[in-house]
Amino acid sequence: MADVISSLQREIAELKSQLAVARASSHAVRGKIEVMSAEVVDSNPYSRLMALKKMGIVSNYEQIRHKSAIIVGLGGIGSVAAEMLTRCGIGKLLLFDYDTVELANMNRLFFRPEQAGMKKTEAAAQTLQTINPDVCFETHSTNITTVQNFEQFMDRIRHGGLGDQAPVDLVLACVDNFEARVAINQACCELDQVWFESGVSENAVSGHVQFLVPGSTACFQCAPPLIVASGIDERTLKREGVCAASLPTTMGIIAGILVQNALKYMLGFGTVSHFVGYNALLDFFPVDRMRPNPECTNPFCVQMQAIVKARPPVEAPALPEETPVVHEDNEWGITLAEEAPSNESRGTPAPGPGLEYEYDLTPTVDIRASEVVQAGEGTSLDSLMAQLKALSS
Repeated sequence: MADVISSLQREIAELKSQLAVARASSHAVRGKIEVMSAEVVDSNPYSRLMALKKMGIVSNYEQIRHKSAIIVGLGGIGSVAAEMLTRCGIGKLLLFDYDTVELANMNRLFFRPEQAGMKKTEAAAQTLQTINPDVCFETHSTNITTVQNFEQFMDRIRHGGLGDQAPVDLVLACVDNFEARVAINQACCELDQVWFESGVSENAVSGHVQFLVPGSTACFQCAPPLIVASGIDERTLKREGVCAASLPTTMGIIAGILVQNALKYMLGFGTVSHFVGYNALLDFFPVDRMRPNPECTNPFCVQMQAIVKARPPVEAPALPEETPVVHEDNEWGITLAEEAPSNESRGTPAPGPGLEYEYDLTPTVDIRASEVVQAGEGTSLDSLMAQLKALSS
């Protein structure tokens, strides 16, 4: 009898799961919008994005519709990055992952319990299509580290973009192993493809995002992790019954930094960071520039370095000459006073990197030496009283 009840409970749970998937897929989906509009109405999903133009942040936000990106790895970083880019209105996303959704993934963002058992690429496309039907999605449930799948991956970099056989604009690596990172690095070095690498540590309290431009910045093999440099098979390091920690907060922060820099690169605003780290325990974000290694073990990286070095230097645009301000009259007799001494000259310590004072620390009262009571170990009470009377007179 207990076996029958257990079997019925499993069937009920399976039916509930199927019903949830059916309900999710039957949700009303809005129609496609041909042109991004800045019109401020509740029915316009792009009004708040296009407001970036009005505020002078991005001059050409609507160009996002003509951009494409490959995301490799739909885990805690990649799935959230895919959702962010979808909501931003990117033209096309190509999703690569060979894994399936598990209930163990529910501590992270994006995937839902009723999607357990589905291929991550299929589950992601199902959800993302309902969020923004204007985005074109292409899914590949393959492991790019195999020979055959690696060739397919390179083909999609070359010809997977928008338009007739156009290349993609960007590759985002959100994988959790070094073998896949090396494969992505190899493909991008061979094809001169700009890409971002990202990751979160095994203890879930630190992460990083790295911007890689073949020949101009360090590739993944220019300064490889110890495991890669030593040639150790990372699969031999995994222990039975032990898994990496995972926090949705850290994953979400790294995904946000990744997509923010991807948008800056694709739309040409702000400064794209070459390397951003994150230490969750200290709320510390180190920033650095990773320069290429002339002795890199990847021959395509060395070849790209030579090509970049041979290019003529880019001349900075000439700055317009400053015209002095001339006032025809000065009715109120206003004159410029000398600048006040800086905080450093008054002994105020400079703030740390990335910090600034909220208000001016320069003293507002100028105390002269004659207005200060002088006291020492041998100063008598009568002497102190005499000095105080002199100040008050």
